[in-house]
Order: sequence, then C-alpha cells, then structure tokens
Amino acid sequence: MTTNLDMGLHTFGDVTADVDGALLPHAVVIRNLIDQAALADELGVDFIGIGEHHRADFAVTAPEIVLAAIASRTKRIRLGSATTVLSSDDPIRVFERFATLDAASNGRAEAILGRGSFTESFPPFRLFARPV
Repeated sequence: MTTNLDMGLHTFGDVTADVDGALLPHAVVIRNLIDQAALADELGVDFIGIGEHHRADFAVTAPEIVLAAIASRTKRIRLGSATTVLSSDDPIRVFERFATLDAASNGRAEAILGRGSFTESFPPFRLFARPV
C-alpha cells in the first residue's frame, strides 16, 4: 500500500447559484475559485486543476490567468489546467503561458492538454467541425 498519495481538486468554474437560486456572475465565481484554492492550500491539498470551457454555463475561459491569481495567494499547492484545449489554441502560446506561470509560481505549474469536447465553442475561434 502506498503512503504517498497526493490529493487534488479540479473544476471548470461551473456557474453556481446563491442561496436564493440566482446565478452568480462569472466574476464572482472566479473570485470564489481563487478563495477556495487558497483554503485548499492552507488545508494541505496537493493540486488544484482549473479547466476551460467557452460556454455561458462555465466561468473560466482562461485557466492560466485564474491559476496565476491562485499562485499569488498560495505557497505550495501545484497549479494545473484541467484541461487546456489545444484544438482552439496555439501550442506555442500555451507553452509560453505555462512557462511564465511556472516561473511566477516557483515551479508549481502543470499543463494538462486535451481536445475540445463541445463543438459549439469552435465557431468563435473560426474552427468548424467537419460534416459527418
């Protein structure tokens, strides 16, 4: 049995509701994520993953920016995307952003790469799904 198990959290920044059921603005959801990550760091959680979606029901479209804000409020928690969508981004720019985040966070950045799973987010990037 292993005695060195890492524990982590991951979110896409799902838009949540307040106590009255009203949807929170994206800015509030993002600030809440930053606060939650700071608390996770204090509690000893090893990893926080922030994913991206380009839809109205998710607040995070630029995980590297949210992770940079988290880096400024934390000391040890590893910072990762969950995931960075390469099908709608430039791989060189992705590398540069994560290299910058890694430098700013003292080596805590981890890039997790993937493909887009919701084709309705492709048109804003001038990407169009092939007809089947």
